[in-house]
Amino acid sequence: MTQNRPYTPTRVVFAYVSTGALFTLATSMIWAINTVFLINRGHLTLFEVMLVNTAYLIAQALCEVPTGVVADTIGRRASFLLAIAIISISTVLYVVTPLLNWGLWGFTVGSALLGLGFTFQTGAVDAWMVDALDATGWEGPKDRVFARGQQAGSAAMILGSLAGGLLGNINLVIPYLVRAGVLVLAFVLVLFLVHDTGFEPRALHFSTFGEESTRILRSGTKYGWNSPVVRPLMFVSAVTGIAGMFVFYSWQPFVLQLLGDPKAVWLLGVVQAVASLITIGGASLVGVVMRSGANRRSPARVLAVGALASAAGVFGIAAVGLAKLPPGALPAAIAIGLWFVWNLMFGLLGPVRSGFINDHIPSAQRATVLSLDSLFGDAGGSVGQPILGWIATVVGLPIAWALSSAALLGATPIYLLAGRAADESTPAEQPARPPTLT
Repeated sequence: MTQNRPYTPTRVVFAYVSTGALFTLATSMIWAINTVFLINRGHLTLFEVMLVNTAYLIAQALCEVPTGVVADTIGRRASFLLAIAIISISTVLYVVTPLLNWGLWGFTVGSALLGLGFTFQTGAVDAWMVDALDATGWEGPKDRVFARGQQAGSAAMILGSLAGGLLGNINLVIPYLVRAGVLVLAFVLVLFLVHDTGFEPRALHFSTFGEESTRILRSGTKYGWNSPVVRPLMFVSAVTGIAGMFVFYSWQPFVLQLLGDPKAVWLLGVVQAVASLITIGGASLVGVVMRSGANRRSPARVLAVGALASAAGVFGIAAVGLAKLPPGALPAAIAIGLWFVWNLMFGLLGPVRSGFINDHIPSAQRATVLSLDSLFGDAGGSVGQPILGWIATVVGLPIAWALSSAALLGATPIYLLAGRAADESTPAEQPARPPTLT
């Protein structure tokens, strides 16, 4: 498809925000009820749910580099379209698995496909936006654009979570069907709005895929692992990955346990919607917190303090469970309030971290390095989810959450280490693009 009008920074931002928002609207339809769906309709235990989620992370870890090759050769737009198509297929598989009695294995395959789909999206979309802005003359800080994307995504998540919770209260299958339909709309929107500007796609042949993968992985290692700034950020992804996915998905049964009403599925949608609104608030604070010009704050220090606050929020929720208060509105309300703290930090830290890491990655290797960063998070989650899921099943959710808070706390000193390295370095140079392999 040809591009009728030349890209401008405004058009790039609009495409980035609108396509990201519709994609998030689709995916968030099940976020508030997914664990409950797997337990109630799939008849899985919480430990089995975490095993299913681990399949997602393992698939991501195995596919991050190969899909990064796709994004850095045939194009970021093509990679995004592949992501939407594969996620649609995995969503349908979740629906048919209980109907065909495929049980744990059916959900595991669906989860693995979901992980594959998201690897085509992670890194590629942000890399496309950064390169397109650079090519169209954007001169402002990119963390503001990441913040706009975060705000729009959170707004979409509000609608998706509310709709998913309400529809799930009628039938837990409906949110999955709606998700698949909205993904079709997202595919069409990306097809029309997203174009590889500032990046020249290159041919990718099966016979040279291994050589291409090796070359790009070598470049990714050079500008990622060997970077004194990016490497610590990758370790942060691993540390937070240990606990992040577990906390997000185990929150659903945890709050229902504290409430004492396992059937209050509608509450999950409401809480997730409000949490998304708070995430928007966190993203809107980026400009105020970071400031600009000579007064601009160190992103590493902001990230370190935010990581500390996130860990404190998770530990507070664990403490509510450990206090063994009678189930009811009070312990649930306290936990929900602390959950909102975690989401506020998520909204603030996401754009700051994205701007920080992208400032130290060259354009030609951007998607691959971002995929490597995601791989570290996947690796951490692949270890953390089954272990914490087992602890939650055998010992209890509060203990598992207390251990999660300790893992999240580990991000603070690593962020400070990245900050010291950044103070001694300059933003990434943009090397010449290597020749196409034929």
